Amino acid sequence: MSRAARALLWQAMAATLAFAILVSLGAWQVRRLGEKEALIARVEARAHVAPAELAPRARWAALAPADYEFTHVRASGHYLDGGDALIFMKPPEGFGAEPGYMVVTPFALSAGGVILVERGFAPASRTTDAAGRAPPPGEIEISGLLRAPQTRNIFTPADTPGNRVWFTRDPAAIALALGLGEAAPFTLALEAPSGAGRNGFPRLVAVAPEFVNNHLSYAFTWFSLAAALVVVFALYARGKLARDA
Repeated sequence: MSRAARALLWQAMAATLAFAILVSLGAWQVRRLGEKEALIARVEARAHVAPAELAPRARWAALAPADYEFTHVRASGHYLDGGDALIFMKPPEGFGAEPGYMVVTPFALSAGGVILVERGFAPASRTTDAAGRAPPPGEIEISGLLRAPQTRNIFTPADTPGNRVWFTRDPAAIALALGLGEAAPFTLALEAPSGAGRNGFPRLVAVAPEFVNNHLSYAFTWFSLAAALVVVFALYARGKLARDA
């Protein structure tokens, strides 16, 4: 074996290892693509079936977000007036340019326990009228989609529970600040206008499952890098052997 060939042998081994890693990363993204597509199909199916009864509070602690996110449910009970919270959000499409808040109000369930209900959006200029946004009184039935808590990141502003303002959907923290006992670890986003106050706010916001699914593009990137590695190394090896011949 020539000196050039021996030198290329170690380089070829390193290139082969890198190729195997790139291909394995691409294959992993393909598997994740299948898992994500299956998850999207399950969530969209559960969001569009007829609403089922909300799970009893005895089961709440055992439920994982994947078990209930965007589940279509109905529940009976009454709003607890005077105890709402505000979650900051940009204005939804069709609501103008003024930012505002998702108004979240405790709902006492006839079957026991409390669930936080996302009643809709109110622009910041309308949230000073707490009496005007008070929920409808009396026993009612509501329906909507269950939502899991949101995660925070380093850019999320600090909540101000004293002002009842939050920057993430955090039912546990909101329930604690509002002094609620036996509150559900999820929220219910209304699907029908059964939460507007006397001033017309909050207004219902359409809620639909949204997923980021970039696994196909990631897989293409890894496989492309693997193919490029093969081409580059082949050209390099051919040139080196030709020079040392």
